[in-house]
Amino acid sequence: MKKLIRKIMSVFPKPIRELYFKFEDKWLYLFFGVLTTVVSFASAGFAKWVLEKWGGFDDGAVSDISTVFSWVCAVTFAYLTNRVWVFDSTTKGAKNLIVEGGKFYGGRVFTLAVEWVIMRIGFAWLGINYWIVKILANVIVLILNYVISKVFVFRKKKEEANG
Repeated sequence: MKKLIRKIMSVFPKPIRELYFKFEDKWLYLFFGVLTTVVSFASAGFAKWVLEKWGGFDDGAVSDISTVFSWVCAVTFAYLTNRVWVFDSTTKGAKNLIVEGGKFYGGRVFTLAVEWVIMRIGFAWLGINYWIVKILANVIVLILNYVISKVFVFRKKKEEANG
């Protein structure tokens, strides 16, 4: 995927190429972040539809359950794409992968709590349109997730960064 994106970028004028390559990890994070948001919204919409149609749940329960379900789907997708294409993780071995994955999911648990609070207040308590609140929550979560991934999960070790 990264090779394909780089190939596409090679046809753009030099200033655009330079801008892309200077901030490549951020552009890739944004690209895969959008795809992760699609996964999140599609799975949230599916869960919301099922819960309202057949579950008989109130708005609070719909908000809670659909948020957690979409979180599991989106975080799994994000871990795989971030690991391979955004941050070029070179982590090997089961133990190291478990540690890396644990940090990734742990950071995402924090942003799940942030999203849950936003959804609960915006949709369940204030009655703001579900999708407007979901979009706002996802923008905030996207920014927080990038910082967490860059600083805590996929940070390059000093010897990797220097050599």
